[in-house]
Amino acid sequence: MKKRYPIIGILAVVAVIAVWKLAFTGASDGAHGSVKVPTLSAAAERGERVFAANCAACHGKNAAGSNSGPPLVHKIYEPSHHGDGSFISAVQNGVRQHHWGYGNMPSQPSISPRQAGQIITYVRELQRANGIN
Repeated sequence: MKKRYPIIGILAVVAVIAVWKLAFTGASDGAHGSVKVPTLSAAAERGERVFAANCAACHGKNAAGSNSGPPLVHKIYEPSHHGDGSFISAVQNGVRQHHWGYGNMPSQPSISPRQAGQIITYVRELQRANGIN
């Protein structure tokens, strides 16, 4: 019986690591789940276009994530944890890797402050439609 405890402990650690890797490094297909897309406001539609041109290559279609970047429609990016200022800072200054295993995000100097605001509007509408408030 005593020999089973180390094996059970090792199996538990392996299971926890596997769940963590799946949750925080991306699913094998690069998507982190489906994103419900609501009817967008005019401002969010503008943000969607800017996002598609500048962000979707890494953050995926509808901000669902990819093998290159994390999903923005995720509880980690809810407004109470990553406010709008965090998004603006990430665009202007880049951001060091801290939640995910994708590496650092470089600054995006081609995105104007106005466009960043449009992207935020788009992402927040997606988040609300997916239960992230």
